[in-house]
Amino acid sequence: MIKKKNLQKVEKREAMRGGTGGITVRHYLEPEEIKARTRLCAELILPPGASIGAHDHVDEDEIYLIQKGVGIMTDGGKEFPVAPGDAILTGQGASHSIRNTGSEDLVVTAVIIKY
Repeated sequence: MIKKKNLQKVEKREAMRGGTGGITVRHYLEPEEIKARTRLCAELILPPGASIGAHDHVDEDEIYLIQKGVGIMTDGGKEFPVAPGDAILTGQGASHSIRNTGSEDLVVTAVIIKY
């Protein structure tokens, strides 16, 4: 299956998970298009200063792949910088958040997999 970019659903979420600013979400694939138990497969674009607020994932894991830009990730109460090429695995009830601390968009591929 190939889903061309022009056919992918795009939405803007304000104050996502209690964060700041508007986050653009481009859904690569919808959950019903994937046989595996997946809740999200998308590109997240956080403009400078924007963030996704602290939230947890119970009975699921979330994978973040940093594509562009820089930011700060909080995972399990610890903060660390993120940059292109970084892969983050969070879930199992741990709380996490991410914010763009750079001067360009922070672009993240996000996949949420259910147990």
